[in-house]
Amino acid sequence: MQIYRLPALRDNYIFLLYDPQSRRAAVVDPAEPQPVLAQLQALGATLTAIFNTHHHGDHVGANADLLAEFPGAVVYGGAGDRGRIPGQQQYLEGGDRVAFGEHTAQILFVPGHTRAHIAYYFPPLGASAATLDLGDRLPSSQNPRPLGTVGDLFCGDTLFAGGCGRLFEGTPAQMLQSLAQFRHLPPQTRIWCAHEYTLSNLRFALQVDGQNRDLQQRWHQVQQARAQGLATVPSVLALEQETNPFLRWDQPALHAAMASGDPVETFTRLRQQKDVF
Repeated sequence: MQIYRLPALRDNYIFLLYDPQSRRAAVVDPAEPQPVLAQLQALGATLTAIFNTHHHGDHVGANADLLAEFPGAVVYGGAGDRGRIPGQQQYLEGGDRVAFGEHTAQILFVPGHTRAHIAYYFPPLGASAATLDLGDRLPSSQNPRPLGTVGDLFCGDTLFAGGCGRLFEGTPAQMLQSLAQFRHLPPQTRIWCAHEYTLSNLRFALQVDGQNRDLQQRWHQVQQARAQGLATVPSVLALEQETNPFLRWDQPALHAAMASGDPVETFTRLRQQKDVF
């Protein structure tokens, strides 16, 4: 199985999962149809599934066009997004599992950015059910990547490289609990977030966690990568845990920066500051 990262709109990423043996494909959060249709044509692939993380237009904008070309494709989304995702046929809850080829994704319910947001976690092939229950540190922009060698998390707008999504329909406590689910995944898990926001996110992170040497190093690496036009997605969970302030709400440095020893209050103040950054 292979993962193709397709740039879309201004800063979105669409992810195409492709099974070379069956020539079947699935797409995650298709923002617009053209990149997806072009990649499918190049591969000679048939689209059989659309995996949506939430209902926002830059994540479901291509659903109708893709269904017009591939009417047999099944559209998946969160149960709470009923009526908000075009063409949705499957209504997923946290703990559900979705199969694609020889791989099975666990559905994580991760409200915060929206009230019905879900994420798709594909563990490494051969991982135990216990793992389900719950690379390199600056990946290059080359496509495709193999699916199944390490865990792969398609998290939409819940977690970003260096940041997290805005709270449009959820509370800080909900978002913290959603992100806490990700912290329990294996550290080598690749993070396939839906936007190229890393440079801006790290600029903010340095303001609140500036003594973090891992963060300083990452900032320089990302600056160089973006100057060369390279993508910074996927990230790796271990790197996020070391450098992303929105996964570090229980660290003394962040408590000091936010003048709070309470994890939820620390997270709330972090998100409030990022909103006006």
